[in-house]
Amino acid sequence: MPLKPFAPNLSAEKKIFLLKPRGFCAGVVRAIDVVKIALDLYGPPVYVRKEIVHNKHVVDELRQAGAIFVEELDEVPAGGRAIFSAHGVAPSVRKEAKGRGLDVIDATCPLVTKVHLEAARFARDGYSIVLIGHKDHDEVIGTLGEVPHASHLVETVADVDRLELPDPARVRYLTQTTLSLDETRDIIERLKQRFPLIQGPPAQDICYATENRQMAVKAIAEVVDLLLVVGSENSSNSKRLVEVGTNFGVRSYLVNDRGDVHHAWLTGVTNVGVTAGASAPEHLVEELIAFLRNDGFRQVEEIEMVDEDVRFSLPSELMVSLR
Repeated sequence: MPLKPFAPNLSAEKKIFLLKPRGFCAGVVRAIDVVKIALDLYGPPVYVRKEIVHNKHVVDELRQAGAIFVEELDEVPAGGRAIFSAHGVAPSVRKEAKGRGLDVIDATCPLVTKVHLEAARFARDGYSIVLIGHKDHDEVIGTLGEVPHASHLVETVADVDRLELPDPARVRYLTQTTLSLDETRDIIERLKQRFPLIQGPPAQDICYATENRQMAVKAIAEVVDLLLVVGSENSSNSKRLVEVGTNFGVRSYLVNDRGDVHHAWLTGVTNVGVTAGASAPEHLVEELIAFLRNDGFRQVEEIEMVDEDVRFSLPSELMVSLR
């Protein structure tokens, strides 16, 4: 989606540039809705494997509503109801759920499912798969689990230099959906240098929401003195927004909520940019804006860089029950 023209209204007064789009993406909205609807339909307890999305505030809210968050399925009683998080799971987890007779609702983001299907198809066609991502992220663990025998994880350009593949002429690459566009571009360029016949998926794996939020940060980088990104420490896309701001010369911080903001950060700042990762609720942004207003940032200009109108349907398991 093309970015809208951006012409900031600069003044001598302290000002907040509030980026839009920000916060929840379609996959996060869907995942949270899945848990809430499941609780309404079936009542608690509903078990959720891992954090449904990477945000402490969201998880705490759902826990209070009756959701029980577990690390692994062996914590779910046999025959219980389990929800898979937006980040997806490996086939081995699905097999375990079936073996224990669990009633599963799959809240995997459709864009993550797309990557899983691509991995399976590439492996079926006899290709080695290079997955660009962060090894400890839940999404990457799930994707690697699709075809572990054919998958090779790289996190940096240096990792690409160390790659040894069985057939350099039959290689495909995939990416985690929440990466930095710029960092990924460098890794892909190096992959193409080492493996000239390598190809990626027909459409990029980095999701629309990740791309839009990063492009918006780049657009305001020249006019803000400080960037505050609302998001949790374990949120990959939120951390990438901080990296993008930093790489464009803006002092940038990740804040879980307004309580993480140090007044010293605001000293000498005239223009502050505010955005939020794809799993951060809007009320945290509103509270941060109120905090900044009390610190003298009276003006707020919302900068809408692109229209986001993506919606994902609910999992079939829930749709059947709703009908």
